[in-house]
Amino acid sequence: MQSKGSNNRLSGMMYRSRISTLMLCMFASMASLYVAGRLWQDAENRVFLIKELDRITGQGQSAVSVDDTLKIIACREQQKKLSALEMELVAARQQGFTSIHLEETNMTPRKRPLVVIGVLTRFGRRNNRDAIRKAWMGTGAALKKMEDEKGIIVRFVIGRSANPGDSLDRGIYSENKQTDDFIILENHVEALGELPKKTKLFFAHASENWDAEFYAKVNDDVYVNIDALGSTLAAHLDKPRVYIGCMKSGEVFSETSHKWYEPDWWKFGDGKVYFRHASGEMLVISQALAKFISINRSILRTYAHDDVSVGSWFIGLDVKHVDERTFCCWSSGAVCAGV
Repeated sequence: MQSKGSNNRLSGMMYRSRISTLMLCMFASMASLYVAGRLWQDAENRVFLIKELDRITGQGQSAVSVDDTLKIIACREQQKKLSALEMELVAARQQGFTSIHLEETNMTPRKRPLVVIGVLTRFGRRNNRDAIRKAWMGTGAALKKMEDEKGIIVRFVIGRSANPGDSLDRGIYSENKQTDDFIILENHVEALGELPKKTKLFFAHASENWDAEFYAKVNDDVYVNIDALGSTLAAHLDKPRVYIGCMKSGEVFSETSHKWYEPDWWKFGDGKVYFRHASGEMLVISQALAKFISINRSILRTYAHDDVSVGSWFIGLDVKHVDERTFCCWSSGAVCAGV
């Protein structure tokens, strides 16, 4: 009897074990189906989203890809570096790292002009211009000979009339047709108080059209000793960034009724004194500085006076200021003379 009871208990335990195993298998199967269903649903969602993206963009890609974004950033960085690279190139040329321009006929290096002189003039000053042509500038063959033999190029600089094509403009065009010695700044209107902007445009124009060592600004009431000027400039060829002139400073006038009124007088401090700058009768800058003006002309500030304006452009630069007393046109032994 005891053995039979034991057998019954063993059979019951085996039966319950089989039921538990069956239920576990069923549970595992259901769990597997649930997970598979979720994965399938996620996959379907992804496909739907991709199709929607394709429909919206037409490409299945974002409007601006990562590669495009990197290219845009690179372009912006290159734009920031462009001006700096151009200035470094100009400096390298000044220091002797120049490309050699060879004539196709005889393969000899082209001689670089020593200086381009801009004589800033205005309407109604024909007598002054004729006096300069007769005294030191020359005309025709004499002007060309000075360019070829001495490397000194001289041009009168003038803008346009406020009324384009009027008698003032026609008079300058007629004079230039006879003499061929003008730089006519087509984008500059001659007006009282616009001399600083005119000076800036001259340096930009000259540096873009002549590859010279120096560029000089002279007033049309100044006589220049060309040979003495050439000798003086030759002594400064070793300076890549040089600003030469009769250095001075002066009082800043804040009264609107004063002849030399400075609208930006407050920028010069309580002392009301201009910083050191070359006098406007005649001043010279090297090629690197002329290129700097050309590149940055749109952001270079001008003040009431052209000489102050030029000096302000170089304050923050690594520039050699040369106080050349022979450029003081009122002094004895000067290379220039005011009349």
